[in-house]
Amino acid sequence: MQKQPNHLINESSPYLLQHAYNPVDWYPWGEEALNKARQENKLLIISIGYAACHWCHVMEHESFEDKDVAALMNDKFVSIKVDREERPDIDQVYMQACQLISGRGGWPLNAIALPDGSPVYAGTYFPKQQWMNLLRQLYDFCFSDPPKAKEYALQLKQGIQMSEMITARTDVQAVTNKEIEGTFRNLINTVDFKKGGRGGAPKFPMPVNYNFLLKYHFLLKEKEALKAVEITLDNIANGGIYDHLGGGFARYSVDDEWHVPHFEKMLYDNGQLVSLFSFAYQATKKELYRKVVYETLEWVKREMTAPENGFYSALDADSEGVEGKFYCWTADEIKSILKNDAPVFMDYYDVTEHGNWEENNNVLRRKKEAADIAKEHQLSEAVLSRKIEDSKKILFAAREKRVRPGLDDKQLTSWNALMLKGYADAYRVFRETEFLDNAVANACFLLEKMSAGGNLKRNYKNGKATIDAFLDDYALLIEALLSLYTATFNEEWLNEAARLTEIVNRNFYDENSGMYFFTSTRHETLIARKMELSDNVIPASNSVMAQNLFSLGHYLEKPDYLSRANQMFNNVKQDALQHPSFYANWASLALSLYEAPFEVVIVGDDCLKIREELDKHYLPNLFLMGGKTEGDLPLLQNRLVQGQTTIYLCKEKTCQLPVTKTEDALKQLMYNESS
Repeated sequence: MQKQPNHLINESSPYLLQHAYNPVDWYPWGEEALNKARQENKLLIISIGYAACHWCHVMEHESFEDKDVAALMNDKFVSIKVDREERPDIDQVYMQACQLISGRGGWPLNAIALPDGSPVYAGTYFPKQQWMNLLRQLYDFCFSDPPKAKEYALQLKQGIQMSEMITARTDVQAVTNKEIEGTFRNLINTVDFKKGGRGGAPKFPMPVNYNFLLKYHFLLKEKEALKAVEITLDNIANGGIYDHLGGGFARYSVDDEWHVPHFEKMLYDNGQLVSLFSFAYQATKKELYRKVVYETLEWVKREMTAPENGFYSALDADSEGVEGKFYCWTADEIKSILKNDAPVFMDYYDVTEHGNWEENNNVLRRKKEAADIAKEHQLSEAVLSRKIEDSKKILFAAREKRVRPGLDDKQLTSWNALMLKGYADAYRVFRETEFLDNAVANACFLLEKMSAGGNLKRNYKNGKATIDAFLDDYALLIEALLSLYTATFNEEWLNEAARLTEIVNRNFYDENSGMYFFTSTRHETLIARKMELSDNVIPASNSVMAQNLFSLGHYLEKPDYLSRANQMFNNVKQDALQHPSFYANWASLALSLYEAPFEVVIVGDDCLKIREELDKHYLPNLFLMGGKTEGDLPLLQNRLVQGQTTIYLCKEKTCQLPVTKTEDALKQLMYNESS
């Protein structure tokens, strides 16, 4: 018997389409479903997940594909499916409900709400019988005592509305050395100095934390900060979380050694990690970090780039219904493919006869030094390196014949912006023209295809841009365009960043707090209008906007932008300094407020060459700007000296004597750093 589609069949989201033939009569979020609940006085089931979510697949198979479960859901509820990546505003509201009820959250996220959308319960994954029991209990509770249910829902709604709301602090004070050192100590005390990352399991990369530590090391010469970064990045790059054959990083490791990943590959992780590994190479010159960047961007080009130069969202953790099947190997498989070279490869990547994971499977990872392996197999290190690279190519070709993980081919503005920034940052560090070409192509795609009437859209699929952009879309694209300006000195990118910032100021800004709402005045009204304040695997949209305002304030000489950035930081200062693990991007802004950055102006025919020479060094406290002519930026005016390229180093409205050689500029920087 042919399955009948439900109301999701005309959606573009891969996640929603995964559920389009469930016997559950799913609706997408919208007035049709909400009106039906109100008119029929039915409770809402709001089930939220994303295409690459393993436990979302499990719950679908156990419950949403089951006819008995579907009969219960269809009879007594109106069921709505939400792709959290398309609608993070909805996810924020019901995730907050889940956290208020249980103290934790995650996906799948399943909320039961009154017909007006006010939640009465929210949880994550439920096995079939537990899910059915929960639905019956909540149905009985809400309809046996409606006043009590409404009162409970009202209290929960008020809790959601109050959480992460903030008021403007008027006691603006400069960041002190003691506060900065305390922030560093609070973060460094969470680091696992054996394996890197945060202590315990699971382990998430959290790039914003290590960007802060890199910057802290540079400004305050703290060796422990750099040590934490290197231990973490070394272990991530050598661990099973990294795809040693195809490049790119999985979401996180389920253990405390970066060994066994949750195998989904997300664009947002990889974009940020490309930037982080590029900066870490800049600071350390470790070849491992360069290799990771090149291999990861090759994966992005090969598997994650759409024909119109957008980037796809994710690769699933599962293939053929098994998590990690695409990526894992048995010893017998490797021996049959690599023949005589198998022993060396197996030793190099910790492949054992019985498997280093489950069911005789091996997750490729590095545990031994190359020099020790070369000596054990009586090879030179150069020969070992060639053998490993040749073996990787052979196994990669064999892996390509396997059933591939599912691709989430929607293209999100915010995640694209993170990868755009990754490409721009990698270009600055490695000077690969292809990296810049790909960054520019993606920027053009976002500004042309993801824009309507000058405003941004969030989602692109099947040639169509949909959903008004949220604060993270604007903030992360502005940040990426600033990076692209620094990589090119093309003021077009800076002008676009400034234009988008004005849209944000008009449509997202809250005068009472000095912060920004996650939704704009153009978005539909939910039961709560939220602010995103704490940094997570992606930095908070408010912290990114504060950084953007600080940067644009310097580039465009806008004191009001600098004042607003300072106010935003001051509003969260106490949390940022005491809990930097959850406010690391704010903490990075604190470093800039503590130690004012340099404005480096390069004007003349060789401006790009000198910028490239400066980019050989990790210099996170610079705002680089310039051009062959004076351009339109205030700091470039009256700087051009005919017949030469001139470098001006300025700080807090005071400039050093102009110089013409990069080494002289670096000497001025070093003098100012130590003074």
